[in-house]
Amino acid sequence: MRLIDSIVTDAPAMAALRRDLHAHPELCFDERRTSDVIARQLTEWGIPIHRGMGTTGVVAILKNGTSNRSVGLRADMDALPMTEHNQFAHASRHIGKMHACGHDGHTTMLLAAAQHLARHRNYDGTVHLVFQPAEEGGGGAREMIADGLFEKFPMEAIFGVHNWPGLPAGHFAIKNGPCFASSNEFRITLRGKGAHAAMPNLGLDPVPVACQLVQAFQTIITRNKRPIDAGVISVTMIHTGEATNVVPDTCEIQGTVRTFTLEVLDLIEQRMREISQHICAAFSIGCEFEFTRNYPPTINHAAETAFARRVMTELVGADKVLEFEPTMGAEDFSYYLQAIRGAYFVMGNGSGDGAHRESGHGLGPCMLHNPSYDFNDALIPLGATLWVRMAEQWLAQPRR
Repeated sequence: MRLIDSIVTDAPAMAALRRDLHAHPELCFDERRTSDVIARQLTEWGIPIHRGMGTTGVVAILKNGTSNRSVGLRADMDALPMTEHNQFAHASRHIGKMHACGHDGHTTMLLAAAQHLARHRNYDGTVHLVFQPAEEGGGGAREMIADGLFEKFPMEAIFGVHNWPGLPAGHFAIKNGPCFASSNEFRITLRGKGAHAAMPNLGLDPVPVACQLVQAFQTIITRNKRPIDAGVISVTMIHTGEATNVVPDTCEIQGTVRTFTLEVLDLIEQRMREISQHICAAFSIGCEFEFTRNYPPTINHAAETAFARRVMTELVGADKVLEFEPTMGAEDFSYYLQAIRGAYFVMGNGSGDGAHRESGHGLGPCMLHNPSYDFNDALIPLGATLWVRMAEQWLAQPRR
């Protein structure tokens, strides 16, 4: 493993910074202290910044030489609305808020890279460092793009990384094409007519109709889409009724849909709408169908994936750069990849049992979105070194 010496030397200070961010988590679009910390560090290192994009986002601009080449590197910086179970010294100081996904670590790795790039400037061109708010459901990437991210800071390509518990530290994984799914939600309100449960013939019961809908939706997966196309329909909530002896007036069904392509998503939404309307009509039940598209699928570009894989391989060796198994989880880096070329990948955070955690951690596993999670500080020099090498090598290669 070929880590940059100066980054290794600065690693303890960077780990302390990461723990400070962990202790002060902020939710989507409210990352004001976090944004201030990032801006202060970058300014101390003499790096020009732009603030306020996507509400609380920070963009750092590192220029050197005369080339008009450019590349973007992104870190998310928001926390989750959950209460931390860890009791170590850097645990969250705010009940109901926690860095349970490692965005504190992502931010710190990019800051460590920024410090090195500002000091040594072994590149010719421009490196844009994107510190993004609101990845956890807020669509911060979409908002930064809407605020003119790529117009104000043109980039030939953009790259992003996420830590990955269960993958050994020192390993990376990447895949060309779809790697994270689209994230979508549905809400279906069935409107019937209430009655006494002993005399259901006097009403219109939406509950058995809802049961038929839940079962019928799975035929979309097994009989409408191609078997080789991935898709998930999960009904996760059914709300109805207030008393055991009353047929309710309404029943509400909610859930999520995940796909790797927009074509499959279009098919699922259309069929869900048709099935809902027609089954409800068959039982004289009113139907209100709502389908909300959140994050699109994250689809890596081939050349950028190959480039990232090559840099990783030079850093840690081919045996530690794996093929990423796509996940039905979602990531708003997808918006960037719809707008420009780039790639998204993961780096190992260590085993899920969290052997890297200090005493005082919670009893749960060290997995993403778990109240006992903590980022592995040993990753900071590796992640920062990778960012530096990717920036240097991207700007040094011939323009495609």
